[in-house]
Amino acid sequence: MELTANKTILRIETWHGLMLTALFAAGWTSKVLDPTAILIGGVFMGLNFLLLGYGIASLITPLASRGRIKAGIGLLVLKIFIFLGLLSTVFFRFNIDALSFAVGFSTLLVAIVVESIRTTVKSGN
Repeated sequence: MELTANKTILRIETWHGLMLTALFAAGWTSKVLDPTAILIGGVFMGLNFLLLGYGIASLITPLASRGRIKAGIGLLVLKIFIFLGLLSTVFFRFNIDALSFAVGFSTLLVAIVVESIRTTVKSGN
């Protein structure tokens, strides 16, 4: 994978970690959101993003260069099913507040937007 993409992924994960820490602390002091569910949602999304950014991409690129695109797509589909299974297990097996989980889950999306805005402002476009 390209060096710029690696740096971007790391910056997004840094923003994600900072926002997740702030939300965890806010959830800890308030009674509105469950801090454990916030953390689980954020970690779930961060791990998914890292696997997609590093693990799957590093597997798909060599497979595609050898003409084995179907194998790469199969691995991506497998990752999606594994994460959907884990998500189902988290909600049906444990008593987790869905709203707090969604807040933690959304921190990665906000981190992507923040990094995109930061990059656009920095480049002057």
